[in-house]
Amino acid sequence: MAWNEPGGGNRDPWNNKGGDQGPPDLDEVVRNLQNKLGDIFGGKKRGGNGGNSGGGDSSSGGGAGLIVVLVLAAVIVFSAIDSFYTIQPAERGVILRFGAYSSVTGPGPHFKLPWIDRVEVVNVDDVKEFVQRSQMLTNGENIADVTLKVQFRIQDVADFLFQDATPGRTIHGATESALREVVGKSSLDDVIKDNRSGIALEVQRGTQELLDLYRTGLIVTNVNIQRADVPEAVQDAFADAVKAREDKEKVQNQAEAYANDVIPRARGAAARLIEDAKAHKAKVVAEADGESQRFLALLTEYEKAPGVTRERLYLETMQEVLRNTGKVVLDVKEGSNLTYLPLDRMIKPGSSAGLSSVDSQRSATSSNADRFTTPPTTGSRTNFTRERGVR
Repeated sequence: MAWNEPGGGNRDPWNNKGGDQGPPDLDEVVRNLQNKLGDIFGGKKRGGNGGNSGGGDSSSGGGAGLIVVLVLAAVIVFSAIDSFYTIQPAERGVILRFGAYSSVTGPGPHFKLPWIDRVEVVNVDDVKEFVQRSQMLTNGENIADVTLKVQFRIQDVADFLFQDATPGRTIHGATESALREVVGKSSLDDVIKDNRSGIALEVQRGTQELLDLYRTGLIVTNVNIQRADVPEAVQDAFADAVKAREDKEKVQNQAEAYANDVIPRARGAAARLIEDAKAHKAKVVAEADGESQRFLALLTEYEKAPGVTRERLYLETMQEVLRNTGKVVLDVKEGSNLTYLPLDRMIKPGSSAGLSSVDSQRSATSSNADRFTTPPTTGSRTNFTRERGVR
């Protein structure tokens, strides 16, 4: 049954006396609220039959209550809006609760306690840089003028905000300290040209160790040596020394190139001589071995027939001796001494025409034939008659 049906009783939620009345008056609702707030904050109640003064007090109390309500509503709305915040991807938020460090928030929307928490937003992807120039001694007691370019960014926002009061000054001092330490252990040539990249890496490592020790919250991303040279007062002398060193290296390289050309050829010639000597050795050994084998074979034949073998050896020896000479040996037993000899053919060096011409004269002269007579099979060679011709 509806609350305003006939016979349903008085069920009006607004406590209306009649069922046909509309919603309550807004002014009346505001006045009731003002009266209640006035009672709470010490305002005067409005009298039923009060005069003008009573009405003025009621109106003044109602205006003050309305202001309070509006202020409270504005505070609530502002607190609700201020309780939410957003951190960008390149940022980090540091929560300060009652002014003390509480936590670090990452990218995205977050909630904080109104009027209690405060957020410090720090950009951690922003890379900053500075230039560091110093003059220092090397391990050879030479002065080097070095200019560095250092790049860094924030790594730990809590340490960056609360651990070191001046992180910028700290990184400058740490860089100079690391640079002096590394250069002091290096030579001037390493600093200027030979090992610049290695020195830059060592300076970056040493600087980062000091920054971590002091808890600055910074990280060194890159260290680059822009310039490394001697002071201007000695640059001319140093340039002359460098030129002399370059000339020395040039001459050494030329000498090494010459040595690399001569030594392999000398080694090749030595190897060739060694191989020739080995070949000659093998030849001599083989010939000696062959001669010994021939001698042993001849000895066997000599033991079988000593006379024939001896005569054969004699003839072969004489033939070998007289083959390359221009002398003619005649053994004439009978006949005239007038013998025709073709000396122009017989005396040619390296010719064996001597023996052949004798054989031809033997057939040309019937009575006075010249011939080589072999010694008898038996008997001594002292029985032979030899007659030597002249050139």
